[in-house]
Amino acid sequence: MKPGRRIGFDYGDTRIGVAVTDASGLLASPIPYLLNESGNSAEKLQELFDEFSPIYIALGFPLHLSGSESAKSESVLAFAETISTLTNKPIYLIDERMTTVSASRTLRESGKNAKNAKESIDSASAVAILESALNQERLQGEPMNRYGK
Repeated sequence: MKPGRRIGFDYGDTRIGVAVTDASGLLASPIPYLLNESGNSAEKLQELFDEFSPIYIALGFPLHLSGSESAKSESVLAFAETISTLTNKPIYLIDERMTTVSASRTLRESGKNAKNAKESIDSASAVAILESALNQERLQGEPMNRYGK
């Protein structure tokens, strides 16, 4: 795998979960979520890109269990478009089915109850999305489903 940080997002109407890898690209860790407020999302994203200099962006892409796009898919594609105006790094749409369930289970197993986990679930989901991208990269050389390709 190429060295360099990767960044992952779990886009939500209220909060955007965020996770980053270490410089070697091996370990994904949560960082504080962003409030999804109109007008300043781009500024916050640019700050993250400047701070971490990711080699790519993994964006959770909501699909129905059947694999078809969901109503939420359209807002995630609009978010991907915003990201593409801020960076020329590749953006990968990562199937996020089951990531919130997986993140919830992980948080529960670490001893957090549902009330406390609510503040952590978005970035924990971003970790699951980023780990999925890392696994695809390890197996195939890069994650699947590049946005804009």
